[in-house]
Amino acid sequence: MARVDLTVRGGGIFGLSIAWAAARRGAKVRLIETQRIGAGSSGGVVGALSPHVPENWNAKKAFQLQSLLMAQGWWQAVESAAALPTGYARSGRLQPLADAAAVDLAQKRATTARDLWQGQAEWRLIPATGAAWEPASPSGWLVHDTLSARLHPRMAAAALVAAIRAKGGEVIIGDGADEGPVVWATGLAGLQALSHDLGRTVGDGVKGQALLLRHAAETLPQLFVAGLHIIPHADGTVAIGSTSEHQWSDPASTDDQLTALHSAAIAALPVLAGAEVIERWAGVRPRAKSRAPLLGHWPGRPGHYLANGGFKIGFGMAPKVAEVMADLVLEDKDTIPEGFHL
Repeated sequence: MARVDLTVRGGGIFGLSIAWAAARRGAKVRLIETQRIGAGSSGGVVGALSPHVPENWNAKKAFQLQSLLMAQGWWQAVESAAALPTGYARSGRLQPLADAAAVDLAQKRATTARDLWQGQAEWRLIPATGAAWEPASPSGWLVHDTLSARLHPRMAAAALVAAIRAKGGEVIIGDGADEGPVVWATGLAGLQALSHDLGRTVGDGVKGQALLLRHAAETLPQLFVAGLHIIPHADGTVAIGSTSEHQWSDPASTDDQLTALHSAAIAALPVLAGAEVIERWAGVRPRAKSRAPLLGHWPGRPGHYLANGGFKIGFGMAPKVAEVMADLVLEDKDTIPEGFHL
């Protein structure tokens, strides 16, 4: 590569997406990942792209909405360039409602969603039918939202690598030299480095554990039941996630919390009782203190930028994060919400 317009550090979902967005605009991109693609939480199994509830609206929720609405076309472009699948499908989500109060709240949210979601998706109540792929609902009602989507994290990462290379970009695993402006999208290590640089804590990591089951439900919606995500993937697997742990000794170890997670999934959806467990996964998700992504200039380091803190919604935020970071780095156009700046 004769010249490099932009270096991206980090082979997780933010780094890969930013590199793709820049390469798609004609920039010569070098992405450097010191370990492996998806070495952190982006190498997990869940891949839920789900919206915040349509109430108490703020800049973070509006940004996420824009990202979810643009996701289908954005991921289709990745698949086209890569000639590989990402596992993306806007297949919706079902949530059971416990009682009359929950039904009343859901009805109010349905009204709000009609305005906030711009008529491009629905949050609606539907009667429970007792179907096999349907959680039991004490009230007899379910929320069905048509905005939620799913993505296979590892398929998506592989497709992004291929798409970047198809546009003439470099993807280096190991050591590499920085050229041009540098975007740091290095997850927990990046948050720790930034905290050290600034002399104050700007974020930390939250460990999560998840399961992957062998069960074919490719065309069915994801489920959200009492904090539990059940995500059917395009490859005939179902992901179950996840725990949240603020203290741990080994970031990659799994334990009996997954046994409880598995039992809860079967209780919520008995059709999974005979499904083989094919993977137990654990990883640490980077979380900024603000709970919003950290995007923009790295303070005191001209020519350096940061994109971090995706936490549980990194995959859903990735398309919009990628485009606003490409705006900033390539065109000096800052369209990042004020609350996302450091």
